[in-house]
Amino acid sequence: MKQLTKAEEQIMQVLWKKEKAFLREIVEAIPNPKPHQNTVATILKILVEKEFVAVEVMGRLHLYYPLVLKEEYTKRSMKQLVKGYFEGSFNNVVSFLVKENNISIEELETLLKQIKKNQK
Repeated sequence: MKQLTKAEEQIMQVLWKKEKAFLREIVEAIPNPKPHQNTVATILKILVEKEFVAVEVMGRLHLYYPLVLKEEYTKRSMKQLVKGYFEGSFNNVVSFLVKENNISIEELETLLKQIKKNQK
């Protein structure tokens, strides 16, 4: 699976949320400043080529929908982030978050409970 650019990911976020959408609906769902409709159409074409998105032609309209699940892409992206910046160690990620005060004791305890629950 290929990596998405920031613009591609922004469009994928819209499609993951809407499940199916026409070009105009995608443009309307993007926060300001909105890209031009032609720009979004070009990015959608690239996403189709990368096999992240499929298109259903309905006369002159094109209905776009994601082929890649958000969870699948998130999982892969997280693994790449951890590998690239944290030497492949999720422990290093958590240590970094603690050091930067981006995670609280309560959140750590919740994570620990989830881990213990999933190991049973």
